[in-house]
Amino acid sequence: MKTVDVGAVLDEGRWTGYQKLLIAGTALTIVLDGVDNQLLPNAVPFIVPEWGYENGAPFRNALATGPFGMMIGGLAGGVLGDRYGRRTALLGSVLAFAVLTISIAFVDSIFALGVLRFIAGIGLGGAMPNAATLASEYVPRRQRPFAVTLTIVCIPLGGFLASSMASLVAPAYGWRALFMVGGLVPLALAALLWKVLPESPRYLASRRERWPELVRMLRRMGHDVPADATFVEARETGDAPKAKPSIAQLFAPRFARDTTGLFGSFFFCLMVNYVAIQLVPSMLRDAGKFTPAAAAGGLQWVNVGGVVGAVLGALVIQRLGSRLTMLGMSAAAIVCSMVMAGMRLDPTDAMGLMLMFLVTGGLLNAVQTTMYALAAHVYPTEIRSTGVGTAVAFGRIGNVLAVYVGGYALDQGGPPGYFTCWAILMGLVFISLAIVKRHVPRTSSAGEGASVAAPASH
Repeated sequence: MKTVDVGAVLDEGRWTGYQKLLIAGTALTIVLDGVDNQLLPNAVPFIVPEWGYENGAPFRNALATGPFGMMIGGLAGGVLGDRYGRRTALLGSVLAFAVLTISIAFVDSIFALGVLRFIAGIGLGGAMPNAATLASEYVPRRQRPFAVTLTIVCIPLGGFLASSMASLVAPAYGWRALFMVGGLVPLALAALLWKVLPESPRYLASRRERWPELVRMLRRMGHDVPADATFVEARETGDAPKAKPSIAQLFAPRFARDTTGLFGSFFFCLMVNYVAIQLVPSMLRDAGKFTPAAAAGGLQWVNVGGVVGAVLGALVIQRLGSRLTMLGMSAAAIVCSMVMAGMRLDPTDAMGLMLMFLVTGGLLNAVQTTMYALAAHVYPTEIRSTGVGTAVAFGRIGNVLAVYVGGYALDQGGPPGYFTCWAILMGLVFISLAIVKRHVPRTSSAGEGASVAAPASH
């Protein structure tokens, strides 16, 4: 009987087509998470005149309830992922937010809208940490930052689709159609992935009764694993905690500094990203006199930049590591935000503004999405979902406050104050990222092979 170190097999193994398909399946869930997450901000400019309001300010509480639910979902989803499996927690989250998104299509009041957004937010929040963890545990170590970022970059990709739907579907079929489509598609995807998406191999290694499933999976990845193998994960365990995953473990001396830095990073970065996501369409409609469709276009450019920026950021991290890359992107975002604070909102000459939305949105989203890869790198398998989920959940506090912080900046300083708020928040992200000690290092591309078996035991 051979003892197989799953961590060594995966970390030093090949980057196969099957693993790429698994990342693609995981990423699809986050595309739809991003769609459903950004449907309401894009729908508000269409709901405002239908419900007899003058502007989007009365909807701020309803916009805030979704992130509040996501905070709870991220915390609960991470713990559930460590205890019951990343796949189970991820697909359960998708089913939850899909059903609740469909329900939003039938509301007729801001209160009901806020309640359903809160409950849907629990599912939305639970999906992301488990998708990030699942992606990180399917692939070799050298591909881990890119795989996680490629998964999480689907949040702005989903946001781009949500903005596109708002521009095309809402004018023709009404805003309710947005939520019907946004719920039905995830339902169909969850049913498909329940059949084809496997559990994390690292999670399976810790469950003896599921070792036959792990053997089949590793063989599909191209590893010659004997049917009677015994599985361990020596590289990941070491002095890692052996007890059930808990939030207290994140503040053990080994992780305390990194946890503090990650919490601050997620808090301020999610805040600034959602200051943009929640308020750009309403800000352009109310302050810049853009049409609802054109206002949705502003957020569309933010998300297009986010997709490109996050992918490029992940590639640079593999060469330069995460410290230099993420601090550099944060500094660039500060500069671009201050440039935007000095720009004029003119719907007849909006090309320069949209270009800055593209560039600045790319930087904001790039820092946010690569942050998931950083968190997945900091924590070992035993507490990875808990660590990522808790950091994201803490960040959701900033997410909840974003609509009020951004709204206050907009009320007090107009668009210049609003964009200055972006710069201030990214400065705090810079400081928080500098605190993190265990950044992703430069990744060597050497060595494609891996030794499957450790010394034999009986």
